Formats: sequence, C-alpha cells, structure tokens
Amino acid sequence: MRQPTHFSEIVQFRNPGENHHEQDHRSRSNAAGGDALDARSNSASHHRAQGSAALLMRRNSLLSTPVALEPAAARDVAAAMNRILADVFALYIKTRNFHWHMTGPHFRDYDLLLDDQADQIFAMTDPIAERVRKLGELTIRSIGQIARTQRISDNDAENVEPLDMLAELAEDNRVLATSLRRAHNVCDRNGDIATASLIEAWLDEAQRRNWFLYEASRDGDLTRTEAPATKRVRNAVRREDLEQRPS
Repeated sequence: MRQPTHFSEIVQFRNPGENHHEQDHRSRSNAAGGDALDARSNSASHHRAQGSAALLMRRNSLLSTPVALEPAAARDVAAAMNRILADVFALYIKTRNFHWHMTGPHFRDYDLLLDDQADQIFAMTDPIAERVRKLGELTIRSIGQIARTQRISDNDAENVEPLDMLAELAEDNRVLATSLRRAHNVCDRNGDIATASLIEAWLDEAQRRNWFLYEASRDGDLTRTEAPATKRVRNAVRREDLEQRPS
C-alpha cells in the first residue's frame, strides 16, 4: 500500500469519513446560502414594485382635485375640453402662420386682423387647461398630444393666397364653433354649469371671428364649397354630436 506523501493526502488518509462529512456540510451551506440570496432578491424586487406603485399613487393623488361632479362626469367634460384645447392650439398656430405670411395690397388690414384674432385664440388656452385641472383631470402635455387630438387640420403650404387664408380660417372657426356647441351639450348632460358658461363666451368669440373674416373679404368667394379636409372634420364632429345625443 502506497504511503501518503502530501499533507492533504495525509488528512484524507487519516480521516476519510470526516472529509466527506465536511464536503456535504459545505454543499448544504452553499445551497442554503443560494436560497437565502434568492429570497432576498425576490424580497427586494417585491419592495421595489410596491415602492413604484406607491409612488404612482402619490403622484396621481397630487394631481387629483375633489370636485362636486361625479368622476365619470368630470372625465367626460375633461375629454371634450381637451379636444377643444387641441383644436384651439392648432387654430392659433394656423392663424399666426397666415399672419406671418400675409401678402398683397391689403397686407396691413389682414395682418392686423389676424394678429388680433391670434391673440384672442391664444387667450383661450390657459382657461381651458385650468378648467380641466379644476375637474381633477389631466390636460394637454405636449405638442405630440395636440397633433394626436386636434381635428382642425394644419396648412404647411409655402404659398397661400390671402383670400384663401381668410376663407380657410373662417371655415376653421365654424368647425370650432360646432365643437364648442357639442362640448356645451356634454356639460349640460353632466350638470357642469361653470364650464358651460365659459364655452358660451368662447362660442360668441368664434362666431365673431368668422364674421370678421367673411366681411374682410366680401370680394372673395367665401360661400364656395368647403375644402375637402375641413368638410371631413366638420362631418366627423357632426357624427360625434349625433352619437352623444340621448336616444
């Protein structure tokens, strides 16, 4: 029989059973340590998930406002007003666009007219957004959201005739007036008198802008057939109005 020469061989030679016992003990310790590590990892993930949910709830609670309206009613009114707000932003940009690119012999008159109208349109944005927040709902947060929500079409053409500018803006203001009347119906159904009263003033302003745009270009043909894009928007708004009416 070969005699052990190395120390480790001597240990194994002298205590073979003890060596196996220590190996088993180490294996069980490693397994127990791995289970404990997995448990701590799962617990940490659970706590992070709970923390994220709690943070989201705190953020939502910070943005919520107690109101007298039922939650469903507040959501309906807010949705209608957010669509109005997106259209108002779109109409403001288009009015400014035509104001900046106006040409022709009536430049000064048209330029001042559109400047005044753009200021009036922009003045609507903050009260609309604040009204939505008073209802405890979220309002427009980005240009992208405006683009996804707006029903008034943009005009990116480089050259637009002055009378075509006025005609298009007149049509857009009529579309906005239709949307405002529809939003007023939503407010009436849900008993939101405060929002309805604001809408009435904005509706009068939209009709006044349409009147001025028409009268400023009586030599033009503002009674011609609506542009296809504007006609599609108007028909879509009318369909939505019919769908919202009680049967």
